[in-house]
Amino acid sequence: MKQSNNLRIAIIHDYIKEYGGAERVLEALHEIWPDAPIYTTVFLPDFLGPHRNRFKNFKIKTSFLQYLPFKEKLISPFRIIAPLVFKTFDFSEFDVVMVSATGAYSPNSIRTTINNRQSTINKKIVQICYCHTPPRYLYGYATAREWKNNLVFRVLGELANHFLRLVDFKSSQNVDFFIANSKNVAGRIKKFYRKDSIVIYPPVDTRNKESGIRNQKVKKSHNSSFIIHNSYFLAGGRIARPKNIELIIKTFAKLKLPLKVFGKEFGGLRLKESGIRNHESRIEYLGEVSDEEKLELMRNAKAFIFASEDEDFGITPVEAMSVGTPVIAYRSGGVLESVIEGKTGLFFDELTTESLSKAIKQFNNLTINASDCIAQAQKFSKERFKKEIKEFVENKYNKD
Repeated sequence: MKQSNNLRIAIIHDYIKEYGGAERVLEALHEIWPDAPIYTTVFLPDFLGPHRNRFKNFKIKTSFLQYLPFKEKLISPFRIIAPLVFKTFDFSEFDVVMVSATGAYSPNSIRTTINNRQSTINKKIVQICYCHTPPRYLYGYATAREWKNNLVFRVLGELANHFLRLVDFKSSQNVDFFIANSKNVAGRIKKFYRKDSIVIYPPVDTRNKESGIRNQKVKKSHNSSFIIHNSYFLAGGRIARPKNIELIIKTFAKLKLPLKVFGKEFGGLRLKESGIRNHESRIEYLGEVSDEEKLELMRNAKAFIFASEDEDFGITPVEAMSVGTPVIAYRSGGVLESVIEGKTGLFFDELTTESLSKAIKQFNNLTINASDCIAQAQKFSKERFKKEIKEFVENKYNKD
């Protein structure tokens, strides 16, 4: 059997302008194959905030879009031509092409280039796609930008999306093997692409937490008051409209409970304009933070609040559990696969302040052990991810 360290592997990623769960997967893939070049449309490290240096030692190969002026403002319009851009890359020297599909573009369109090379050099090139989700904007899921509010943009957008759906479906048929980041996304792959997939959950670094873990239980209370063992609740991550951070802020402002929010704002969302500093609010917006700062915030929080709608998987709730912090989450999407109700957290059923408030009150009547949260998070470790991905690639290449 040909081992993966002997395989010639290329990695493809839509673009690198922000740092989130998809980019953590990209880093883990690079750890498996440190010599593999990473092909992407544009690479903009100056926009990565405290993470700007994370990719400095990677072999990153960009497209001609890298040389365009104002490219940082054109990430969304680029999706119209991205399928053609990926076809300009030459993968003829590789055995395996691993596509990291974030749901921004349709990077699986590279297969046309591979087929042309195959007919010339008579070798197999296996195309594997690690799919975070089919593009949300193409299939009716909530997105960061509210482009449908403008009539002209809505009409033009729907026309463009109709074309892009056709392209996206066609390019999906080029994939030899799909890997989904959750059962939730596996269902979308089956529904929209009519393709089977296996689930390999994304990586969470659960090792060597330098400051230790929280050493507490959330104890039962039979009165109506809130018992705050730690001084605040926490929310954050990629701050975009589908994450419903504004709902969390509104609820905690109403309850007059302390809340800290971290992360980078996307899609024109401005937390300071949402009343975060109004009147008697005990809410603090911290902006972007480093991984170390984030884990320290999680470690000292009473609970992590997660209100994302149709979340693909959701790494931040697992990160919170990895340091022993329970999760209060909206009952939707991939978080249903990571949080155990009543043991590592609980769910609320509606995206309303009333439903979230009720869940927070119920949370105070739970006994949640930090050790249970940590044990659950270990199921999603980075080492587990790397092992499963490596074995999958080796097996599929040798059987193809």
